[in-house]
Amino acid sequence: MTSEITLFVNPTAGRGRGARAARPAAAALRDAGFSVRTVLGDDPQDALARARTAVEEGTGALIAVGGDGMANLALQAVVGTGTLFGLVAAGTGNDFARALGMPLREPAAAGRMIADALRCGRVRDIDLGRVGDRWFGAVLASGFDSRVNDRGNRMRMPLGRFKYDLAMVAELAAFKPLPYRITLDGGEVREVEATLVAVGNGPSYGGGMRICPGADLTDGLLDITVVGECSRATLLRVFPRVYRGTHTDHPAITVLRAATVGLAAEGSPGTRTGNRWDRCR
Repeated sequence: MTSEITLFVNPTAGRGRGARAARPAAAALRDAGFSVRTVLGDDPQDALARARTAVEEGTGALIAVGGDGMANLALQAVVGTGTLFGLVAAGTGNDFARALGMPLREPAAAGRMIADALRCGRVRDIDLGRVGDRWFGAVLASGFDSRVNDRGNRMRMPLGRFKYDLAMVAELAAFKPLPYRITLDGGEVREVEATLVAVGNGPSYGGGMRICPGADLTDGLLDITVVGECSRATLLRVFPRVYRGTHTDHPAITVLRAATVGLAAEGSPGTRTGNRWDRCR
């Protein structure tokens, strides 16, 4: 591979951690003998166009510096191209970095790890999920958790996973279960009343919530966690177990596994992949 690689940076990720993380990550890569250039963007569309240009021009690797949103954006540029992808975690949730086994908020260590992998050819293929023409690496959320994710992403404080805890409490008051139609591998159909349905390529979202604890990035399958109709009190009791991944033995929860999943729910707030772009300023 060429020795020139590209840092794809969201400087506003993690309240400015993205900009700060780029410098030590770039230094570690340069110390390892790589030529590093940086790509920014004014908005998601502009940033993605710039990243795709870097890939088309033959960059050896595209290294996302930021959170889950930046990682997701970078994936859109590299999928199907053969260009290597790396990630320096500098966001709020960093769930995709967790799934990849990358250091969290240690940009110099992440840079050294990526440099070692590139020099020694220690790269691996992973699975991705796809919704329409959009790829995702971690978890697709629908129903209650989609609402929580939206609210949490709009909150500036507190930092880290606690914002999602507060967002969940705020959303509990109004949310009601939805009638879902779930189709597995184009054949089996399940119709259920569900509080949420999470489709996991990776195990966690929301800063370490292991909603799909058995999800494996390399098994060719998606894990589907279905939380059935349950009371607010039950949801509050079960919720703390999500961080340990021990919630799946609760009778209200069903875990499915398939290569393709169809979701339909009347009145659903939509699906989200746990990703966000903070406008570059």
